[in-house]
Amino acid sequence: MKREIFFGRTCGQNISVTTEDDKIVELDFESDEHENLIGNIYKGKVMNVLSGMQAAFVNCGLEKNCYLSMDETFTDPARYDGGHVAQNEEIKPFTLKEGEEIMVQITKPPRGGKGAKVTTKVSYVGKNLIYIPRDTFMGVSRKIADDELRANLLFTMGKMREKDEGMIIRTAAPTADRRALRKELEFFRRIDRENLEKMATAKVGELIWKEEDLFNRNLRDLFTDKVQKIYVADDEHYRIVRELLSFYGDGSERKLVYYKGERDLMSQYGLIHQIIAALKPCVPLKSGGNLVIEGTEAMNVIDVNTGKFIGKDNKNLEETVFHTNLEAAREIARQVRLRNLGGLVVVDFIDMVEEEHKRQVSRVLEEELSHDRTKCRVLPMSDFCVVEFTRKRINHDVAGLEKRICPHCSGSGSILSDSLIAIAIRAAISDAFANGYLAVVVELNRGVMESILRNGWYTPVVKGKWKDKRVYMVPHRTFHEEQFTVRGDNSGVLHLPDDAQILY
Repeated sequence: MKREIFFGRTCGQNISVTTEDDKIVELDFESDEHENLIGNIYKGKVMNVLSGMQAAFVNCGLEKNCYLSMDETFTDPARYDGGHVAQNEEIKPFTLKEGEEIMVQITKPPRGGKGAKVTTKVSYVGKNLIYIPRDTFMGVSRKIADDELRANLLFTMGKMREKDEGMIIRTAAPTADRRALRKELEFFRRIDRENLEKMATAKVGELIWKEEDLFNRNLRDLFTDKVQKIYVADDEHYRIVRELLSFYGDGSERKLVYYKGERDLMSQYGLIHQIIAALKPCVPLKSGGNLVIEGTEAMNVIDVNTGKFIGKDNKNLEETVFHTNLEAAREIARQVRLRNLGGLVVVDFIDMVEEEHKRQVSRVLEEELSHDRTKCRVLPMSDFCVVEFTRKRINHDVAGLEKRICPHCSGSGSILSDSLIAIAIRAAISDAFANGYLAVVVELNRGVMESILRNGWYTPVVKGKWKDKRVYMVPHRTFHEEQFTVRGDNSGVLHLPDDAQILY
């Protein structure tokens, strides 16, 4: 399997794309407007204690108070198969008081009308370890299946750890030597000491420690020896990624490719259309069937349809449905990774009669979900061919971050964000210039054009790659937000309306 990672920055967005055999399986955005909060540590103040619910609301300086559950004040051993907990590990009673100042870390971002979820059990995520100060928990990733290897890793790290110091051994740890493991452990010890010092003098709501940015985070979590290439198109980020890869050793920096082509990086490798498709509710299947994916605040629902697929010769209805459901199960596993769906996911497969067919579809779905780096728990298929599974929410879902309420249907639908539309337009402009045109005329929605100009999203490329080109933007009030056309022109004489804008 060919696995590659693409990093890009454009139109106020950092973008990370991971592909397997040229199909996107993981997609992550980090915009200037919506920074990642997960992993950030704040000095908080307890505002309300809900004794009956064993929970509290904490002021962390964010728009809404954060929710702290008693379950988030200790590490749950059940989450890590084969993990070891020291004999003196005890769950401390919930003793928070209103007005108390505490250090908390965000575990889930704000969603809908809810504030972020936080924990007092601060941890630091590295490539090989998750370091948990002031704890005695020792765990091993479930993806390390070999019992002897798990025991050896626990023994090795047990020798390195100090009193009241816990950790979780990550999937990458078996390939690291002891020196690298110790170096990572010492690094987090130093960071935690510094954070405790900041906590002592910080004001309520002050950020104590910020989680790494998108590029650092995804290199840490996604880069393995199975990745063949990493593509970067920006000079600054190329230097950053190269430095990070050299830190990992083993000649990892040799896998880094600095893309300097005329076309946009994401366009050159056929990723733009896949990114846009990842934000649409309908997903076509090769057979002619389709998936419809809809999200609510409580859950995500996926409906499987046969669509245009009517089966092949000598196949009855049951076989047609079974074939569609099998294909859908594989695609569903890819889509939940791609869209970063979290929480409860309910899949309504097409009704099947034969029990063996139901078992096979469930087995394929569970097997495909097992490749996800995020934990999934799948329940058996019901008599109505409905499967429920949970997927740990680790960040914003892609659609929730990159879509906004549609202004044309009283809020019952959604459209792409202006920045994502700008990214698609930018890619089309790059394609026109790569085809030999010196000037490009873009006709687009007036509001989208105003966003592009106001935010200066094209300024870096206009001053760089496009400095000898001309881009004319013609606004239309009647264009839908997602509607635009891009045409190249070498005539030298252009007849444009008075409200056209030229980008220098």
